Amino acid sequence: MVSADRMPPNCPGGHDGTPDTGAGVHLQNQLEVLIQDFRTSTEPPMPVFVVHAEQSEDDAAVAGLVRQLHAGQGAHRTRCAMAQDDAYEGATEVRRAAAMVRALSDPKKWGGPKAVYRRYAFPRLRLVHAIDDAVTALGDTWPAPAQGSAEAGEHQRQLLLNQLAEQRWRPKNTARWRSGLPLFDMAHILPASLITVLAALLARSDWYVAVSAGLVFLLLLTVLNYVLPGRAPIFLWLRRESRWFMTTTFLRAADQDQPTEVSLLRPVRSWKAIAARAYGVAEALRAGGDFHLQLCVLALREDLRDNHRRWSWDLRGFKRPRPPVLFLPHADDRNGGIELIRAISDVRSRRSELDPLLVVAAVGAQDVPRLERSVVLTAPVPDAVPPKFGDRLLTWYREWAHNLRAEQSPSRERSVLPWVMKIPLPHDQLGPVEEGRPHRRASARPTFARLVWALHTLVLVIALLTAGTVMRADALNDRYCSASLLTANRDTRWEEAPGGGTECIGIATDGVRFSDWLRTPGPGEEVETLTADDDPPWTVADLEDGIARRNEDVLAHHAGKYVTVVYAGPLSADPAAGSSLVKGAEELAGVYLAQAVINEDSSVKLRVLLANGGVDLGHQEEMAEAIAAYAAHDPTVVGVVGTGRDLKSSRATTRTLMEAGLPVVSGTNSATYLPREFANWFSLAATDEWQTRQLGLIAAQLRTPGRRQYALVLARDTARTDDLYTDEQARYGQGMLRRQGFTPLEQRRYTLSGGKPELRSHAQEICRVGEVPSVIYFAGRVEDIDPLMTQLGTQPGCAGKPLAVLTGDDLSKADFTDGGQSVAPEVTLYHAALAELTAADRTSFYLDAAKHLPGLRGDRLRPDSPALASGQTALSHDATHALFWAATRDDRPQSRASTWVNLRNVKIEGMATGTIDFTRAPLYGDRTGHSIVLKEVRRTGDGTSEPRVVCSRTAGNTEPLTRKECPIR
Repeated sequence: MVSADRMPPNCPGGHDGTPDTGAGVHLQNQLEVLIQDFRTSTEPPMPVFVVHAEQSEDDAAVAGLVRQLHAGQGAHRTRCAMAQDDAYEGATEVRRAAAMVRALSDPKKWGGPKAVYRRYAFPRLRLVHAIDDAVTALGDTWPAPAQGSAEAGEHQRQLLLNQLAEQRWRPKNTARWRSGLPLFDMAHILPASLITVLAALLARSDWYVAVSAGLVFLLLLTVLNYVLPGRAPIFLWLRRESRWFMTTTFLRAADQDQPTEVSLLRPVRSWKAIAARAYGVAEALRAGGDFHLQLCVLALREDLRDNHRRWSWDLRGFKRPRPPVLFLPHADDRNGGIELIRAISDVRSRRSELDPLLVVAAVGAQDVPRLERSVVLTAPVPDAVPPKFGDRLLTWYREWAHNLRAEQSPSRERSVLPWVMKIPLPHDQLGPVEEGRPHRRASARPTFARLVWALHTLVLVIALLTAGTVMRADALNDRYCSASLLTANRDTRWEEAPGGGTECIGIATDGVRFSDWLRTPGPGEEVETLTADDDPPWTVADLEDGIARRNEDVLAHHAGKYVTVVYAGPLSADPAAGSSLVKGAEELAGVYLAQAVINEDSSVKLRVLLANGGVDLGHQEEMAEAIAAYAAHDPTVVGVVGTGRDLKSSRATTRTLMEAGLPVVSGTNSATYLPREFANWFSLAATDEWQTRQLGLIAAQLRTPGRRQYALVLARDTARTDDLYTDEQARYGQGMLRRQGFTPLEQRRYTLSGGKPELRSHAQEICRVGEVPSVIYFAGRVEDIDPLMTQLGTQPGCAGKPLAVLTGDDLSKADFTDGGQSVAPEVTLYHAALAELTAADRTSFYLDAAKHLPGLRGDRLRPDSPALASGQTALSHDATHALFWAATRDDRPQSRASTWVNLRNVKIEGMATGTIDFTRAPLYGDRTGHSIVLKEVRRTGDGTSEPRVVCSRTAGNTEPLTRKECPIR
């Protein structure tokens, strides 16, 4: 309740509209008291102040006082509206009062440029006016007399709806556009467009795709909302005025069969409800009476309540700390002011809800009896010392507020207007006061909401969010291979490539293709290939697309009836650093072929995911971590095929996969220590130690008994690399030569410069007179064999003299038949090969390859066909079949743990490399039955090289090779 000790402070300084009468000062102070309480959220009841002169000759002075109050409140930045003094159109006083309310629906009527926050909006009042205008436009013949049929009533309703559609559910003669732009329905169109943009961003579309989708959606909705004629605005059923129209009890329909609610999820039902309610209101408006005025007043107060709603999205109630004030300098029968005052009191009494509207009306002395209500019910006892007018005004307000509790009732039932507070102004209070007399002003400091939740704050926040979003997008694009403005595929990320730049590492999901980032020569650019391998007749992109198509079919048509295998290999290349994509392309072809055959023939399907460990698997640890992370939330992943290079990181890689419960079946990794240290490791390739023992059968034949023969291990320097295959080859080769009776020379390590081996100085030392080795064990890579042969064929001491070079299975990737590599004169090269391929009459591998592999379809293939001769495709094909067999025992998908256990029971015949048999593979030990080939390469008379198989074993054959089986002469 208002108290005298809570008066606002004095207004600091004069301004236009400063009251110059005693009554004006006191009334201004009373208004500021109410405004002060309104600011502090106590929600004081806002009366209709009706001021009148005690003597009729002072009516003009009272009207002038109201105008002064209007000017003063405008200077205090209150939202004010003042009714015109002249008469409003209308045949009755009620209609003129309704016309006055209609004039107040113009936002420009409320406040000037000094008003706080943006203009008011009156959507509910405009809806009532739209229906009223539609009724007027239909003329006196609507509605026609009832004809006793439902069709007749429906026709009348359709006439009304057609007229409202023609008006676009707006009052007639109102602007169709606001501020030159079609923003009438943007309250729903803009959020819908933003949701479209956000959905596109979350789907990891490019930012320009997301923005374009939002703009197209915005344009489409705008066209539907404004261009198409003869229909209601889109989203009409979601507008706030429609929700009020259907939920206010003032308009509660008598016919309970009609729907009376709007729902976000039921647009058709909501539209029918709005149409039915509009027809009922239109009939009531046509009938006349007080309903029209009271409905307009109700809509006005509800709009003002909404304009001051504190917990709205823009906190507008906090930003408008001063209530709206309506000034009526002349409230009489000419402009309907008296009826408007009565309607405001009646509607407030019926609604029992506070609204922020404060009314100050001046009524002529002769019209006071029409209000029939005094402030004090009984005559007060005269005071010994009459109180000042300001104190009486405060007392009157307290008494009015106290009486308001029980005195609210419609004026037609009782001759009281409970919301009207009449204030008689004596003649002495209407005279001028001393100049500079202070008056009160409620606090004018900006509210916290204005400072924090304001346009400038929004601009700052948007700028910060935009900058943060751009920075985050840049960070995501710098870190992850597939990223959009807000999200990224975290299964793949950028890592540093050995030759500079970056490469995409991880497991490909959600449409990621590693081939998208493979370096290809630009126009006129030549990329030097430092390997001697011929490219296969397919590309990684071909294989990725084929695997993706089969994966989509598996997920779409075989849910719950498939297992997932991850191929982990080198799917990056750096030709400038001497690394090619041949190994990854050939291994991936084997996995691709196995999937194609399995999904054609098996009831349980195979889904394949690709993982890239980078150039030469240089980032295989990061790859393994990505595989483990993905497998943690995808239980269909049963194992890994690949990891085909023996590196210093192989232990950590295998351990990561083991801790994730994933068995590994490798086709080409010949590491000796991995099966001895990890129970989840299964390999089809013969181990380095076992391979070197088989090469010992050839070294023994190169040894002349009783004669001192030198031997040398020449290995690539691995001090700055992750290569462990070379170190294992060098160590086992050194031991093998010593066991065969050779005198070992000091091991030599050569380095690379610009991707090429530096062998000249080593060749000079090797070929010096007196200690020329008869056997060199070459622990290097296939791309280094040509430079080595060049040096051995040109250095004095070695040129033209018999020399044997032994090396491991990396030479199986060389193609001597087409001149890709060659050997020096008098030099014989002996090397192990990855696998002995099964003859075509004992496997369907070649027919399947000719049917499915890109570039080979329809060809007649054999074990020595160039595309398959290296054995890498065959080995990865067989490894995939072995893992799939373990994962689908009894023709049912197995769990990851069961697959690991089942691998030790795998025995499959008729594979590309023979029989894959893990049944005799001991835990933490070496198994037998590896495939092996020992080859000899000599220079022919025409300068080419001719390879010859010395001896071999297909997979599954556990009989040891003998010296007799492997003759070199």
